[in-house]
Amino acid sequence: MDVLHKAVLQTEERFPYYLVQLKQGFFWYYLEQLPRHIPITADERPYCRQFRKGELLLRILVRKNCVSLEGSHVLTDGSGAFAFLRTILLFYLQALGLSFPEGELPHTLGEVVSAEEYEDAYKRYFKDDIPPMVKRSKAFHLPFPLNSKPRFRQSTVILSMSQMKQAAKEKGVSITIYLVAVYLHTLQEIHNNLGGLSRLKKCRRLRVQVPINLRKIFPSKTMRNFSLFVMPEIDLRLGQYSFDEIIKTVYHQMQLESDEKLINKNIARNVSGEKNRVVRGIPLFLKSLILRMKYYSLGTSQYSGVITNLGKVDLPDETLEFADHLVVIPPPPNKMLKLNCGVIGFGDKLVLSFGNITRSNEFEERFLLFLTTQHISVEPETKTDQP
Repeated sequence: MDVLHKAVLQTEERFPYYLVQLKQGFFWYYLEQLPRHIPITADERPYCRQFRKGELLLRILVRKNCVSLEGSHVLTDGSGAFAFLRTILLFYLQALGLSFPEGELPHTLGEVVSAEEYEDAYKRYFKDDIPPMVKRSKAFHLPFPLNSKPRFRQSTVILSMSQMKQAAKEKGVSITIYLVAVYLHTLQEIHNNLGGLSRLKKCRRLRVQVPINLRKIFPSKTMRNFSLFVMPEIDLRLGQYSFDEIIKTVYHQMQLESDEKLINKNIARNVSGEKNRVVRGIPLFLKSLILRMKYYSLGTSQYSGVITNLGKVDLPDETLEFADHLVVIPPPPNKMLKLNCGVIGFGDKLVLSFGNITRSNEFEERFLLFLTTQHISVEPETKTDQP
């Protein structure tokens, strides 16, 4: 634990802009420097607990041979959080005597951190002459009953990266597009399995939110939150979709929605309210009330689920014998979404993590069964008792 504590302190020095708390002003929430160290505590579950007032927005959890980082989306996104965790791992292994090629560690401690790392990149790329986003129709939501409190439960499975790559290659798409298509295919099966009256009452648009890393579209070194999303869909009013048809639909929709011009519309929507003089003058308690209502009407009502893929992570070869696999757990879904999925790759392992607040495992079972029919091996995560 002492070695880990030292590695975390070194990482804090590398990322000083993460040592902040969320404060409530009269008009806005804001981030304020908090002179504390990131807590390292025993991982006693449940996952993804809320951060309380006066706390840092990151925490380190340790359980046997597993180290976890939990963070608030207010602070950063998946890419920024992984960069932070990656740095802890490298400093930890360096303290144990491992050496890494030049350039693997972020930079020499004591150097001045670039201001670009903690800039608000949304504001940098904001354009005020962009037309507004078009509101989407409501989407289908899973019909499963909610679990009793604490509702959130998480399950993890490990796939073969090489098998997954081969399956996606045969369809001519990326792993992300392939998995989004499986997600929509599973939603379609569940919709079709509903009773006649229930099926008539349910919306027939199936839509999945897929976060994208904007650093791959707009040049930026920011370590703050800089991600948006695309939402590919299928409309069952047009008929049933084969898996190949879903693949084709998802591919073209994601290509279109990740175009820089359309992404600019998303950025404009997020930033314009902050720049609007009328909105800026509204007290925070009223803003919060309005945003809470908008969250469902303009947010989660528009999509059926979430799948977020951090991709195959970059770690030096020297670390391979010390890390078996990585898991990414998205924020717990709300009562409308009920379920989501996180994906991350390391070595020849592609790890899927399902977050679920219902009493049903039907979605996960159908999703994984379909993968096995595509000759992709599926193994549940093994919990070890090693220290």
